[in-house]
Amino acid sequence: MIECKEIIKVGIADMNLVKTPNTIRTSGLGSCVGVVVYDQAREIAGLAHVMLPDSSLAKSGTLNIAKYADTAVKDLVAQLIRNGARSYSLKAKIAGGSQMFQFSNGSDMMRIGPRNVEAVKQELAALNIAIVAEDVGGNSGRTIEFDPQTCLLHIRTVNKGIQEL
Repeated sequence: MIECKEIIKVGIADMNLVKTPNTIRTSGLGSCVGVVVYDQAREIAGLAHVMLPDSSLAKSGTLNIAKYADTAVKDLVAQLIRNGARSYSLKAKIAGGSQMFQFSNGSDMMRIGPRNVEAVKQELAALNIAIVAEDVGGNSGRTIEFDPQTCLLHIRTVNKGIQEL
């Protein structure tokens, strides 16, 4: 039987899981960070498209867990474990966190990209998940696609072409 490959798309402030033979993709990573957490042996991966560093920035109302680094990473890992991943085998690859606009006042609040990267790294460290590859910073947007079978992260950066991590 021939297996058909499907690309699972993840929107902004969204997350999802994928198993082989499918791949998972998100686009529009400017200051946002794409966080891929995976279990290579089980060929399962999750991707979160994180918009902001901290859920304390949330307005009142329903909290979108996938939007914030502090809630998205924890929830993504929990979903992976519920679906067969082993916590001790999890690794991560991250991309994004660009500084898309230059601000003259140097306010820390405007450093959304770098703050997102810092927050994602803190959450992964707290869960003892090693970041084995990253492509963060700069000032260009990215689209990423991850294949849980090869564990390759394909990154297409605006005006810079494609690379694999």
